[in-house]
Amino acid sequence: MDRDALLKRYRECADQLEAAARGLSDAELDYLPRDGGWSPREVVHHTADSELTSAIRLRKLLSEKDAQIQGYDEMEFSRRLHYRQRPIGQSLVAVRAARETSASILNFLTEDDWSRTGTHSESGPYSVDDWLEIYAAHCHDHADQIRRAVEESRR
Repeated sequence: MDRDALLKRYRECADQLEAAARGLSDAELDYLPRDGGWSPREVVHHTADSELTSAIRLRKLLSEKDAQIQGYDEMEFSRRLHYRQRPIGQSLVAVRAARETSASILNFLTEDDWSRTGTHSESGPYSVDDWLEIYAAHCHDHADQIRRAVEESRR
């Protein structure tokens, strides 16, 4: 794992997601891909909720001995938190805020901090390095998902 490359990728996240969602019409935001995936609007809200959750996970890993990292039901979040109805602006702001505050913490980590671990309720052992590997790709993956859905909607 190249931690510096992952850190760079992590810091690019908000820009990638905003670029993918910028200027989309309501019809494009609400397009449901043929593969049954989420609409771009739903993807933005999911990404925000996931990023807010990831920010807490990082803080727990760094602050608690043997941190317990709780999974959550993404589909239930989607249904109960009105992903299909809400405007995306505040979710994009939340993604940026979560990333920037977490990135500022990452700037100060020592090797001992990077080696801290906990247990994820769904995937087992979970370290700060695992966290970075997952979230360095998260926004990029969802920005690509938005782009694919928009491209499909335009055909």
